[in-house]
Amino acid sequence: MANGSDFRGDYQEFNLDDAIRKIPDFPKPGILFYDITSILANPRAFKYCIDSMFKLYGDTEFDTAAAIESRGFVFAAPFCYERNIPLLLVRKKGKLPGRTISCAYELEYGTAVLEMHIEDIKPKARFLIIDDLIATGGTINATCEMIKRGGAVPVRAFSVIGLPSLKYQEKVTDVGIDTLIEYSGE
Repeated sequence: MANGSDFRGDYQEFNLDDAIRKIPDFPKPGILFYDITSILANPRAFKYCIDSMFKLYGDTEFDTAAAIESRGFVFAAPFCYERNIPLLLVRKKGKLPGRTISCAYELEYGTAVLEMHIEDIKPKARFLIIDDLIATGGTINATCEMIKRGGAVPVRAFSVIGLPSLKYQEKVTDVGIDTLIEYSGE
């Protein structure tokens, strides 16, 4: 299935909120952590996420997907397999062998650096960026920057969960973002 436009044909709505484990005070007091591992442990919830990606992007042309470490890999792999497109990994600094391109981004308490293999970014390739959760948009912005510096085009970004209270919509300007569920960030 080269274009994925009719992926599996049995798409069913699903209440994703019921499948997401919420863990209070993790990783520190006052934070409510949205744990997507409970989606992966629930085959129906995981199927809903992957099928939703095909419903969202059935007719959208992508040449490549960039998956952000590490849970983004899990959602990107079946999508890329079915679409028959390359999957490029976006990893923390020092985790990829070979020649890389890197980009620093701001964290709440400092900076971090992401990297991609530069030789895998084909000029003018159209990219879908995939992650599990988008909060401030820093990793999406860093990924967009690396893709553009490699001569390619970031087209859209997908995330299972969005936290709009952290204003990622205002901070990410290079791509439109699609999420399956949003939480106010309480």
